[in-house]
Amino acid sequence: MKLILSSIVTITAVMTLLVNAAALAVDPAAVATEAATNTVCPISGKPVDPAITAEYEGRKWSFAKEACKTKWLKAREDSLYQKLGGKPAMDAAIDAFYVKVLADDRVKHFFDDVSMDKQRRKQKEFLSAAFGGPLPWTGKDMRKAHEGMGLTEVHFNAIAENLVNTLKDLKIKQELIDQVVAVALTTKDDVLGRPKKAN
Repeated sequence: MKLILSSIVTITAVMTLLVNAAALAVDPAAVATEAATNTVCPISGKPVDPAITAEYEGRKWSFAKEACKTKWLKAREDSLYQKLGGKPAMDAAIDAFYVKVLADDRVKHFFDDVSMDKQRRKQKEFLSAAFGGPLPWTGKDMRKAHEGMGLTEVHFNAIAENLVNTLKDLKIKQELIDQVVAVALTTKDDVLGRPKKAN
C-alpha cells in the first residue's frame, strides 16, 4: 500500500510539473504544426537541424541533435499518453466520457450552455498535455477555467468517477487508470477554488 501511495505521490508531482511547465514555458517555434515542422528544438531550445526529424501523430518534428531526437522519442514512448493509446485513444475516451457526464444528474447542468464540441476539444488538448503528449496546453489554467462555478467535492468526485468508469469500459489496465486518477487529483484544489498549498 505504501508503494502504491508513494507511486501516486510521485506521479502527481511529476505531472503537476509537466503541466505547469508546458503551460508556462513553451516557445511556439518548438511545436510542430500539422502544416509545418518546428524551428526550435523542443528538447534543447536551440535551432533545429532540418535533417534530424521524427514523425509523430501526423506531425514532423525537428531537433538540434540526434540525442535530442532520441530523448524526445523516449519521452513519447514512456508517456502515459502513449501508454493509453495516443490521440485515437484520447479522442475515443473523451467522447465516451462526455456521454456519461451528460447523463449524470450530479454534473450535467454545468454543461447546459456549453458548446460540447469546444468542450471536448479543450478536454482532449488538456488531458493530452497532462498525460505527456507532445503538444503543450495553451488554454486557461484550471483555477481560472472553473472560477465561480460553485463546484464542490461531490462534483469533482462525479467527474472522476465518470472518467474511471469510461477507462474501465475501454478496458484500460488498472495500473494506467491509477496514473490517470493521480493526474486528475493534481487539479482538484484548483478546480474547486481551494487555497493553494505551500510548497
